[in-house]
Amino acid sequence: MQRSLKWFAVLTTIGMLFVLIGGALVTKTGSGMGCGRSWPLCHGEFIPSNINTELLIELSHRIVSGVVGLMVLILSIWSWRTIGHIRETKFLAIVSFVFLFLQGLIGAAAVVWGQSDFVLALHFGISLISFAAVFLLTLFIFEVDQKFDAQSVALERKMKWHIYGIIIYCYIVVYTGALVRHKQASLACPSWPFCSNTRFFPTQLHEWVQMGHRFAAGLLFIWILFATIHAIKHYKQQRVIYWGWIIALILVSCQIFTGALVVFTKLNLYIALAHAFFISCLFGVLSYFVLLATRSKKEQTATQSTKTSPVPSTILK
Repeated sequence: MQRSLKWFAVLTTIGMLFVLIGGALVTKTGSGMGCGRSWPLCHGEFIPSNINTELLIELSHRIVSGVVGLMVLILSIWSWRTIGHIRETKFLAIVSFVFLFLQGLIGAAAVVWGQSDFVLALHFGISLISFAAVFLLTLFIFEVDQKFDAQSVALERKMKWHIYGIIIYCYIVVYTGALVRHKQASLACPSWPFCSNTRFFPTQLHEWVQMGHRFAAGLLFIWILFATIHAIKHYKQQRVIYWGWIIALILVSCQIFTGALVVFTKLNLYIALAHAFFISCLFGVLSYFVLLATRSKKEQTATQSTKTSPVPSTILK
């Protein structure tokens, strides 16, 4: 039973990634109206008669989202009944399904009634929260047999400040990136890192949206770099934190690199989807840090542990 739940949790997490990437694909290919103003049907038909690329992309995203939504519901109920004794399980089970359902409602409303670009930018962020909840549920399921033990991690106040601050700020960066896509401002600035080779400041709205996102992403990289340096200096004995921040730094570096390539390649689709993939993975890692922070020992114990005490062997596994 436990083994089946693990496999199902992993598949559901992967499915959520497909939902995130699929949503980005719909936006980047301009396929949001591939099925017209009809939802959940396509042009009012159960089986569309006039099939084109935009319709296939939009319909595929709807089907994948529906199937994964059912998987999330099953995982929520299954994990609730199996590992409901873990205090965060029930909360995450509710969040994972509710936010995925909310994401679907926003998508449906956008098709039927239309929405502003600023509202549509929330679509990806809401899906990201659902993905993070499913990802953490999966970790809880694997944690039952004590392959790793988040309870043993000890964090001092400065590290907790980094974790809580970075994940909130990362969500803001995600929103600015989604706004770039929905405002179709991905190529508003033909140069990188500045908007133009001849001028430093943007001159119109689309350029401000694009440069605002670049500036926000740059600050995110710097903040994660500082947190990683702090982890390398003070958390060598706690490998979950040590390697976790190194992975986060790699992911945010890949995020910035693919963002630059989006400009240089004139919005290459595969690079643009990789850009969405890396930020999704980064947000998952940061969400895990939040879990560790909420389970961390008291600050005075954490400070002593990071300096003198070796980490329990269960973390090293």
